Amino acid sequence: MPIDSPLTLLVLVPLLPLVAALVGVVFGRRLGGWAHLPAVAGIGASAAISLMLLAGTAERVKSASNDVDSATSVSVEGVTTLWQWATVDHPDLPAARPPAAVGSFSIPVALRLDPLTATMLSIITCVGLLVAIYSAGYMHGDPGYPRFFVLVSMFVFSMTMLVAASNFLLVYVFWEAVGACSYLLIGFWYTKPEAARAAKKAFLVNRVGDFGLAVATFLLWMTYGTLNFHDVTAADGTLLPGILGPARLHDAAGYVGGAVGAAICLLLLLAACGKSAQLPLHVWLPDAMEGPTPASALIHAATMVTAGVYLVARCAPIFVACPDALAAVSIVGATTALVAALIGTVQNDLKRVLAYSTISQLGYMFASLGTGTLLGFSAAIFHLVTHAFFKALLFLGAGSVMHSMGGVIDMRRFGGLRRIMPVTAATFLVGSLALAGVAPFAGFFSKDEILAALHGKGWPHAHAEHHEAGPAHHAAVGPAVLPATGFSAAGTAADFVSDTRVDAAAADSAAVVLDRPATWRVLFWMSLVTAGLTAFYTFRAVFMTFTGPTRVPDEAGHHAHESPLPMTGPLVVLAVASAVSGWWLFTTHALADFLAATPSFAAPAVAATAVPHAFHVDLAVQGTLAAAIGIVVAAFGHLGRRSDGPQLERFLGPLRTLFAEKFYFDPIYSGLIVKPLQALAYLAALIDRLVVDGLVDALARLPAGLGAIVRRLQSGLLQRYALAGALGTLLIVLALTWRMRS
Repeated sequence: MPIDSPLTLLVLVPLLPLVAALVGVVFGRRLGGWAHLPAVAGIGASAAISLMLLAGTAERVKSASNDVDSATSVSVEGVTTLWQWATVDHPDLPAARPPAAVGSFSIPVALRLDPLTATMLSIITCVGLLVAIYSAGYMHGDPGYPRFFVLVSMFVFSMTMLVAASNFLLVYVFWEAVGACSYLLIGFWYTKPEAARAAKKAFLVNRVGDFGLAVATFLLWMTYGTLNFHDVTAADGTLLPGILGPARLHDAAGYVGGAVGAAICLLLLLAACGKSAQLPLHVWLPDAMEGPTPASALIHAATMVTAGVYLVARCAPIFVACPDALAAVSIVGATTALVAALIGTVQNDLKRVLAYSTISQLGYMFASLGTGTLLGFSAAIFHLVTHAFFKALLFLGAGSVMHSMGGVIDMRRFGGLRRIMPVTAATFLVGSLALAGVAPFAGFFSKDEILAALHGKGWPHAHAEHHEAGPAHHAAVGPAVLPATGFSAAGTAADFVSDTRVDAAAADSAAVVLDRPATWRVLFWMSLVTAGLTAFYTFRAVFMTFTGPTRVPDEAGHHAHESPLPMTGPLVVLAVASAVSGWWLFTTHALADFLAATPSFAAPAVAATAVPHAFHVDLAVQGTLAAAIGIVVAAFGHLGRRSDGPQLERFLGPLRTLFAEKFYFDPIYSGLIVKPLQALAYLAALIDRLVVDGLVDALARLPAGLGAIVRRLQSGLLQRYALAGALGTLLIVLALTWRMRS
């Protein structure tokens, strides 16, 4: 394979951050204050290659689209196998297993390049590069300076491998690697008790989700006979047909529905809830703020928390085969978005406001994914892209404030910082406008797409004209069998629409409980309310931090100032991206058309839901009105604040306590899980100490006791030995005499 081929370059994307991490381990201490150079160079080169791959993949999508007629969709992907990790022979598998898979269980270390992978790699590496540059200024002088950049490099390596892996087992390996890196970054300041506790909490909560992914991986193998994304059949699937027996197939592509399919989807959702901090596994993310602010930006914007969104998107055809499980994704997402937004309205720690904002915005993405439509999947990734820019900007802006305020991040203790930190204030405002969904900033366009996807499910008749737009929008596609190191682009006739209608009728005849218009209408209104709350808590933070009289905490002394160029430079770059990326991607429709060529989105069941690109004026007006109300209310309560006491929160009454206590999730978990487990651990320790150790100690004392008895017989006095011999002889004589008489 040529050294400049796309699949060779794909290998370099994770390899370069890994090499940077190894260089940091070996030479980090010697480099001292320059220990950031390997990380910046490695991640920077990886980012450049990722952008090249993005451009190259876009050209292949365009070329493939030009080679087929308008009635077909295209699927573009390339797979390269680095080596064969494991091959286990299974000669006695059931005859029902597909012939193509009989004989062995094969796990290759294979990387996959398609539009979704190219998009994720570009976001991860570009944001990771900006965070690494910013960290050179923020972490300057920290005793663990070299160690921090090693962890950042390992984090980027693990995440790029996760999104580039072409089988579920490799995804699981790097799913765990990302979790391990996040544990180390959250607990980076391990001498700080709060940081150590937050790291353990993140690690343990994520174990619940990881268990779901492990079981789902086993069940996928048993159901489809493979764990590879790139295994294909004549049925246009991305996985082989099942080996469990008469499992009901939901669509013509051969994806399993029924109880087995629902179990797989719900287990994958559990895994996604852990990594992406969705209810009920969201409790670790706010506490993760105890780590360094650049680590928070990395976790929240571009890496760990987006893994769950990526997993559901990658498994789109599997979820579409199970309508209720798919609806559960949206229910979890919309509920999480609303609950996290409500909690965020009363937080006074600037980083925690942003943490709950991340949970809420991820909930938006899940709500969109759960619609099961091409618009919903592409809108979720669209929001993931824009969110990466403005959330990284906001976290790094919060870090700039914290850096200037002597480590203080409580918004009640400072104000009017726009006079001291004009660059930070201006860029933070841009990020806030994008997060609040104000036109024409990035979040406005991606939020509009999500609301459109939900609205289309809740009011399907109002969107019927889009679904009847013609075969060009309903074309189905199935990828052809790919060579190990090559690309393919394939198209099929758009005859899947009739099949999906038959399957829809079958689904309606079955007990579909959640996937109903009434459900989607509730989720739409929940999302719209969340949009207003997002604008409120975002601008509450802006007004409390940057408006009003200038107030600086004592910890900052007389040295409060704007952050240095290595910190403000990335803020400006991210502000520009937050301002223009959404408008450009929406008006050109570049991202949606690009993502549509992803095999999981080009699968027949997903491609059949395609609708024409449109700007939804009514939804844009509703979203803008919700954002405007949120900003006005925040201005009424907090603009030009002069008091440290509660402002608008005082009108919430008992709800303020409910929100401030985070809906009591932590006390509930403590009462139902932590305390009972502690009691069980105490009981087990007591049994171990008294029963197990007691029995072992008793057995250990038995030889010593017997030895003490025998030891008394060995006194060393000949008189005693003679007396014992005489007594023994006498006893023998008496015994023989008694026996003869009897």
